[in-house]
Amino acid sequence: MSRLFVRRSVTAVGIYSSVALGFAATVVAAHIFHSQHRFGDYAAVMAAASLSQTFFDLTVEEAVVKYGFRYVAATRWGRFRGLFRSALWFKLTGSLLGATGLVVFSFIAPHRLHVALLLAAGIPLGQSLEGLAGTVLYLRNRYVLRALLLAWSMGLRLTGVAVGAHYGLAAAIGGVLAAQVLSTATIVGAGLVGLRRFPAASPEPLAEDRRSIVSFIGQSSVATGVLSLRSSLAPILLGAVTSTAQLGLFRVAQAPQSGFQSLSAPARMVLLTEQTRDWEHGRESAVLRGVRRYSAAAFALSLVIVPPLYIFLPDLIRWIYGSEYAGAANAARVFTLAAALQLVYGWTKSFPVTIGRPGLRVLTHGVETLVVLPLVPLLGLEWGATGAAAAVLIGVAVFAAMWTVIFLRVQPSDVQHPPSLEEEAASEVGVLAG
Repeated sequence: MSRLFVRRSVTAVGIYSSVALGFAATVVAAHIFHSQHRFGDYAAVMAAASLSQTFFDLTVEEAVVKYGFRYVAATRWGRFRGLFRSALWFKLTGSLLGATGLVVFSFIAPHRLHVALLLAAGIPLGQSLEGLAGTVLYLRNRYVLRALLLAWSMGLRLTGVAVGAHYGLAAAIGGVLAAQVLSTATIVGAGLVGLRRFPAASPEPLAEDRRSIVSFIGQSSVATGVLSLRSSLAPILLGAVTSTAQLGLFRVAQAPQSGFQSLSAPARMVLLTEQTRDWEHGRESAVLRGVRRYSAAAFALSLVIVPPLYIFLPDLIRWIYGSEYAGAANAARVFTLAAALQLVYGWTKSFPVTIGRPGLRVLTHGVETLVVLPLVPLLGLEWGATGAAAAVLIGVAVFAAMWTVIFLRVQPSDVQHPPSLEEEAASEVGVLAG
């Protein structure tokens, strides 16, 4: 058994475990609150926290991975250290903006959500360093450890929700906050150890690279903010035109989408790490071949999984969540189709980073958001959670069509031809199979 296969398999186990634990936290909250309206309030607060965190928090991780691999390849260790020093200030500034946004929102939200939203404001601060510390593990090709730490993080969150939800909404959010702080402390510790293992050097100014790095961070942040509008604002809009009960059904119906995203997560983590490294070493053709292999494997996997899942979803929802959430079945079926399409195009998250064109994410997610957000209240008012799910499916289809055209226009320009790296460029079929 190859060492690479073991690394990727353990990565898959870690990520799948983290997703299972995160899913369990939602199920536990739904059962403990034992009310669509109370669970809907919990979903609304978590959606607001996610929106604030991703919309205001500056996305520096992608730029650090891209330029970090560039500086490692060029052995420019002073510039490498300077990159992390600058990224730290960007990250802290963004997290403070995210926390401030939630505090402001808490004063205009319904009174019953006020305390919970104030507690949720601490989540962006607690997570501010987690992503940056995780990039160190990518740059050291330790994505296995990053995956295992994700499972640790979600395990803590499950514990926080399970304990706190018994005492009400505010306590449940407090449990999530406490779990986030402990998780971040663990990951930052691992990141610092990894950073010290790079050659020592005094941090150097980014000089001529500063403009391009700041532009990269800006485009990545805009793309993440636009994406957060699609994923976080959509349920809020649905709740505004219907009720928190429909928002709760929408949240439950998203389970297939979350599951499919987790299915491709190990492959996406590997793609981000290995393909960005390969691109910086001039192996562009290998990167494009890897994307095609991933898409073919994901499409084949979807053909196997989607039909039985589509048929048995109503029974699964009643069994997992309870009969009171049976109304989410049709919306969940629509989300299953959207999730399958997102699985096939899962490479679109890492590919713009790999090739150094984060603006492509701004463009494609921007068009997707412009399609989804107007349709959510329009279709949701008529068909509730199912209509909102249909709006998401339409947006994903537009997104996929755009990326098909973009990828076909990318031409490799390899600058060197090193010996074949068969092990490093192994098929992503094994990653998806986990």
